[in-house]
Amino acid sequence: MKLAFDAPIIEWRGPPPYLFVAVPDHLVGEVAYAAREVSYGWGMVPATVRIGRTDFTTALFRRGDTYMLPIKVAVQRAEGVGFGDRVAVTMQVDSVSRR
Repeated sequence: MKLAFDAPIIEWRGPPPYLFVAVPDHLVGEVAYAAREVSYGWGMVPATVRIGRTDFTTALFRRGDTYMLPIKVAVQRAEGVGFGDRVAVTMQVDSVSRR
């Protein structure tokens, strides 16, 4: 399942640089539906993500009423983004091979 959205980067309460994007409310149901098939350990949802020109694999996790998308430090640096910046996200939720 492929999703695209714009959202601000938020900070996790803890030592930096733990930055995330929350999946918008109108897409949470779609992620939850896909998670039934692809979720692993503690409800992690594998995804292939693109922000700007940077592709990466990660896993979303449920937090309250949304899913949190971790933004890796390498992605933050490559794209020059940080806390408060709005980013365009393209995300493929499916079983991702781990390397």
